[in-house]
Amino acid sequence: MALNGGNASADGKRLLDALNSFGTVLAIKLYRLGRGPGPDVPYIPCLDHEAMLHEHVQPHTAAYVQEASSGDLHEVIFTPSLRRLQIDPVSTWGEHSPESRARLIAVLQQGLPDYSVHVLKLSRWRGDRRVATACLAQVSLRDVLLASDTAAVRAGIERLQAVAGLMEKHSRVGSWGIRTVTGPLLAAAGAVTFLILGEFRESLGDTVLMALRYGVIGALGAAFLYYGMKAVQLTAMSNRVWKRTAEYNLILAERKRLGR
Repeated sequence: MALNGGNASADGKRLLDALNSFGTVLAIKLYRLGRGPGPDVPYIPCLDHEAMLHEHVQPHTAAYVQEASSGDLHEVIFTPSLRRLQIDPVSTWGEHSPESRARLIAVLQQGLPDYSVHVLKLSRWRGDRRVATACLAQVSLRDVLLASDTAAVRAGIERLQAVAGLMEKHSRVGSWGIRTVTGPLLAAAGAVTFLILGEFRESLGDTVLMALRYGVIGALGAAFLYYGMKAVQLTAMSNRVWKRTAEYNLILAERKRLGR
């Protein structure tokens, strides 16, 4: 396991022992941790956190592990400074069952009882489900880690890259469209509501009239804001899909280097 030494190194050995009792470690991702003694498997950087806007993430390592009994795949994230273990279901979407995950949790709790063990929840805002299904539709993590026909896997990765590019282009179209029409439409709506609703000043009263005017403008502004945020969300999802293709390519390159 990749660690910097000290207590973290001993904890990393305990984690490896626990994972080896559960199955086979297939690949390891590193974030600001040096590579130490560990299995002869692909080692790659943790692209999700290396590409963030800030560095407020604790050094950690993540391992892809395959359960021996079922063949199910899991990702376990090890953060020694926080004494925390996390299971990420997004990266291994569709590759494991709830029963296999429960067995993994039991193994981790037994092997590292002084560490907290959590399963990461899916985020609707980050589009975890959409990212996972988009990736799985083109190429599976199982094939990236285990398939012998690497040419077919690379073809699937190329298709996934095309999907990521199209997602980014659609988000850009939506973002620029919102920027283009928001100002003029809000100005026009303000003028129209002022003129039309002004005809009902005597029957509605100044207070109700003002509330209606602000309500109409606010509703339009909220609608434009919603579509603008959806465009931003699609941009973030396209970046995550693209990073997944980069991760897959790095794993294949490491497999080639190791002769796997």
